[in-house]
Amino acid sequence: QLQLVESGGGLVQPGGSLRLSCAASRSTLDNYAIGWFRQAPGKEREGVSCISSNDGITYYADSVKGRFTISRDNAKNTVYLQMNSLKPEDTALYYCAAAFLPSSDYLLYDYWGQGTQVTVSS
Repeated sequence: QLQLVESGGGLVQPGGSLRLSCAASRSTLDNYAIGWFRQAPGKEREGVSCISSNDGITYYADSVKGRFTISRDNAKNTVYLQMNSLKPEDTALYYCAAAFLPSSDYLLYDYWGQGTQVTVSS
């Protein structure tokens, strides 16, 4: 069964950057679309970005478009989320998840990591 582990979160000042990683184990990521989601306290889980399994199609939420970039390295079994120009409202627990088709709907994802905290504050 696919296992996902996120890393790369932390505390960063507004305007700063972080790169999140989503590493897979026990199976290959090749056949899965990967999504990044985030959830802030008291708020619903939000789809941030996703990437298809084999043709590189990507999706971004309007709130992160132009600032975040999703990419995948199937050879390393890892998906990345490069986050630039971070804002305080980006503060949340960030999760990666795997599904057979890319979607912003978290209900369609079957496998989830434990999350990595991103805090944007001065």
